[in-house]
Amino acid sequence: MILWLLNHLSTFVIAVLVVGGITGLAVAGSVAARRRFPHLAQGEHNEMVGVALGMFGAIYGIILAFVVVTLWTQRENTETIVATEASGLAAVVRSADAFPDADRARVHQAVGAYTHAVVEVQWPLMRVGRPSFEATGEQTQGLYRALMAYEPQGPRAETFYAEAVTRLNDVNTQRRARVTMAETSLPVLLQVLVYGGAFVIVPLTFLFGLRSLKMQLLFVSAVAGLIGFSLLLVVALDRPFAGDLSVSPAPYKEAALARFWAAG
Repeated sequence: MILWLLNHLSTFVIAVLVVGGITGLAVAGSVAARRRFPHLAQGEHNEMVGVALGMFGAIYGIILAFVVVTLWTQRENTETIVATEASGLAAVVRSADAFPDADRARVHQAVGAYTHAVVEVQWPLMRVGRPSFEATGEQTQGLYRALMAYEPQGPRAETFYAEAVTRLNDVNTQRRARVTMAETSLPVLLQVLVYGGAFVIVPLTFLFGLRSLKMQLLFVSAVAGLIGFSLLLVVALDRPFAGDLSVSPAPYKEAALARFWAAG
């Protein structure tokens, strides 16, 4: 459900649905509660409700903060993985510049095929939560075959060759990490706590009575809006490769890798 929302709707539309929906339901629920139980406006249960709201609000706030920080850190780690993989590919390209023409062309061709496979084939799969190692498996093997076909002659060539092999091994490691991150999402237990907690806190505000209906609705709307924006952050950050805030494949088109996209 979250993947569908992120891939088919803009963040603004999701914000309207999540924040507006929760706030609207909270206002409607508050009005319905006052009509059904008019004595709530007298504030007879405010002390008890205030204690409950404070206790549940504190616990829920800690859970929300933990989830948001975790998801944000996960997104930053994913960006680092992508940048590191792209940097490794660029280093392979630069090291191959020291190879003879035929070997250099073979390595460059293999790197170009890999970057195109990542951006054009694997990235769309990661966006929908169905990443596959096979999507770039053949291109990865092509990179290794291109390097193994070269026989370095002399200390200078051996140095650049060793650097290229080391960087390629790093690329393979980051590739696995990237695919793994594309499969991660908020654990079910935390989803229950985050989304279920909202449906506990918001109805509690209906029981906090104020004589003025406008002030009552303002109070309920403020609480619901804050919770709505927090849930919006959770939704937007839950999948690092989906939505408007997703990690970009731009690093695979920059610096030394830009030459493989010049024709496009």
